Amino acid sequence: MARTKAFDPDVALQSALELFWRHGYEATSMTDLVEHLGIGRASLYATFGNKHDLYLKAMDRYGETRDPRLFSELSQPGPALPAVRAVVRRFADEASSNQRLNGCFITNTAAELGPHDTDAARRVEVSWEHIETLLYSALVRAQAQGELPANRDPRGLARLLLVLMQGMRVVGKASSDHARVHTAAEEALTLLD
Repeated sequence: MARTKAFDPDVALQSALELFWRHGYEATSMTDLVEHLGIGRASLYATFGNKHDLYLKAMDRYGETRDPRLFSELSQPGPALPAVRAVVRRFADEASSNQRLNGCFITNTAAELGPHDTDAARRVEVSWEHIETLLYSALVRAQAQGELPANRDPRGLARLLLVLMQGMRVVGKASSDHARVHTAAEEALTLLD
């Protein structure tokens, strides 16, 4: 007869995500995970697989719960450029907040694992593609509504803003100079005028 799990896999996965987010993949050992989750090693392996499998599942969880405001902010009816500006400024604020030390889980993964882990890199790319698509759609709408000059390239601007937003997360994580992030955001936003 099969035993029932003495733990909630969803709660354990969220807890693993938080541990990986705080310390990164390499600095988090299976022993750390066992202790943090309060689950036996055999149960952890049976439920999630090895450490890499668990990390990828944590990335998937992060992707499922990523910033729920982003879609609603960039898809609301009415003028689109104020929404794009607000999103970029929000990213700048978050990058320079007290929570900045953890950074963004996806950005952290891109820097740590992206160059040599194709599974992690693929998930990073999906996340960035999602953000870029939302920005692009908002900028196309802005152009159609006459807010964005006709000679501007919405795809190129969406990519620029994505790279800026991810860069702000990296710089914000390592720098205490909050003006650096905010100044860069404001300068980039002048390209939308």
